[in-house]
Amino acid sequence: MNDPRAVLEAELAELRVARDGTAEARRPVVLDQQSVGRLSRMDAIQNQAMAAGEEARRSARITVLEAALARVEAGTWGLCVDCEEPVEPARLAFDPATPLCLDCRRG
Repeated sequence: MNDPRAVLEAELAELRVARDGTAEARRPVVLDQQSVGRLSRMDAIQNQAMAAGEEARRSARITVLEAALARVEAGTWGLCVDCEEPVEPARLAFDPATPLCLDCRRG
């Protein structure tokens, strides 16, 4: 992998754009019984819950990416955060934010 910083920053930017694009879907559902039927309200609540779950996963990934970028800045990217041995190149190629070598991941 030539430039892990570019790959990490690109994914981070993509996630932040997605976060902004789904803000409306995560807003609380207004339960106006005069204008919306019971099934429509249930659908709206379910959609809001799914959007909130997606945002939780997105936020977790953003945290992982930011930590990987911090390792790039510190010059420790590519080293396992537990044992400080090099992370396998195939793991880094698959996910440049991977913090652990395979042995530490297995635990």
